Amino acid sequence: MVLDGMIISIIVGFIRRGNLKELANLRIKGGLIFPILFVLEILIFIFQNRFPTLLFLSNYIYIFIYVLGLIFLYLNRNYKGFKLILLGVFLNFLVMAINGGRMPVSLDVAYMIDPVNAEYIKNGGMYAKHQVLTANTHLGFLGDIIPITHPYPKMQAISIGDVIMNIGIFIFVQWLMVTKHRTHFVKGGETT
Repeated sequence: MVLDGMIISIIVGFIRRGNLKELANLRIKGGLIFPILFVLEILIFIFQNRFPTLLFLSNYIYIFIYVLGLIFLYLNRNYKGFKLILLGVFLNFLVMAINGGRMPVSLDVAYMIDPVNAEYIKNGGMYAKHQVLTANTHLGFLGDIIPITHPYPKMQAISIGDVIMNIGIFIFVQWLMVTKHRTHFVKGGETT
């Protein structure tokens, strides 16, 4: 959902006659952390069902990815929207960490989106970083319980954390693309 949020935010920025030239002026701390974590998460998604050891360790790896992501966001919290992104990521991290490193997903929502994968996780399989939300799930309301379906082109289940994170992404991208004096920082890390 993060990639969707970025793409939608950029499209809206262009509609608002913004541009991306301010990307060159960004002073992101730990700037390589995010792309590395993004690629790592994609690789785990692709290969975890092919390698039993990776599948076994993937929940720990996801927690590690989230911890590094939280550190990255905290370091850059003074950018507009980053505090909301940090909150959204923290909520996702919290529900995953308290439930063994996997994101609980509502089975009803999963069946709405993809019955084959829903059946797979219902029978104990692990799909990406998800597990079935049950009566024993802690903080289940923070899991993937919100369905995104037609007319949206990519059906998926999202969490409250995803919603908050995407609002933060939207604010940041609009600030970056449209607002004057977007990314120039003065001493102390405050925006001007």
